[in-house]
Amino acid sequence: MSHRLEKLRQRLGLEGLDAILVSQGENRRYLSGFTGSAGFLLISEKSALLATDFRYIEQAKRQAPDLDIVQIEGELPKWLPDLASSIRAKKIGIEANDISFAVYRKLVANAGGNEIVSTEDFVESLRAVKDEGELELVAKAVELADAAFEEVTPTIRPGMTEKEVAWQFEKSLREKGSETVPFDIMVASGPNSALPHHKPSDRPISYGEPVIIDMGARFEGYSSDLSRTICLGNRDEKFEKIYDLVLGAQLTAAATIEAGMSGEQADGLARTVIEQGGYGEHFGHSLGHGIGLAPHEQPRLGKGSTSTLAEGMVFTIEPGIYISGWGGVRIEDMVVLEKGGVRVLSKAKKID
Repeated sequence: MSHRLEKLRQRLGLEGLDAILVSQGENRRYLSGFTGSAGFLLISEKSALLATDFRYIEQAKRQAPDLDIVQIEGELPKWLPDLASSIRAKKIGIEANDISFAVYRKLVANAGGNEIVSTEDFVESLRAVKDEGELELVAKAVELADAAFEEVTPTIRPGMTEKEVAWQFEKSLREKGSETVPFDIMVASGPNSALPHHKPSDRPISYGEPVIIDMGARFEGYSSDLSRTICLGNRDEKFEKIYDLVLGAQLTAAATIEAGMSGEQADGLARTVIEQGGYGEHFGHSLGHGIGLAPHEQPRLGKGSTSTLAEGMVFTIEPGIYISGWGGVRIEDMVVLEKGGVRVLSKAKKID
């Protein structure tokens, strides 16, 4: 973790901060290795403290042996001033996206001689670029999702409900070694597949209709995300047309995204294909998102995104078309940006 802390410390200097208080769970794990659900990191140029309560002290000592472990009690505004004083930190950044406004007000009121500064994406921007070890863990999570898809999909039969199929995927993922799934598995059939974030229901799956499957695995904290659209039995002309259009958009993006592009430019590569096919108004979400310790993180590939795509970033490419009353098609792969272009990580079969 030392090289991650050094990168963080470099940014402290650039931002004119004496220390940063890290409270967000994935950020805390990224910088320390500590996986407990409660705790704070206080990082300065020369110090790295992990503050947690009695429940997690032993865990913290085992998982973060290179950090100074401090036992705390009570609310953050109560103990932070003394802890900051112990490392001679006066100007302290906090994670504004994680600390509530109510807590922030108390921090400011109890700051004494300290200055509390709101920051955003301080650690998240570092997490966006994966190192070699992270890429290995991501690849394993992708492999688990691919394997579950290949195992379960051939067993899906008409009459099975969306909930039943979702459970079979989750069961397969866990049996193959996934930790708790990073997000609720989506199985959306027929008209339900027009809902990009549909929750599996008791609706039975029928022949000849689109079925979107969206699932992921988690391995040693790192997530994967995979979407495929299948159809039991014969596929009609409408399904074939929409599926081919979405697949074409996805393949175009994968072949032409380059390092240095903005997230908006990358999104436009796929969106243009769908717009030219006459279905632009039915592609209502972003092309993709970063993924790692969190199932959704930087960068974002979508309209208005100013994220700059860089080597080592891992993200999804997932165009979709959704038509009310009929259904939808989404195809999603995970990719890594390397050697200037995209390498596709997902291997699960797509419709020929």
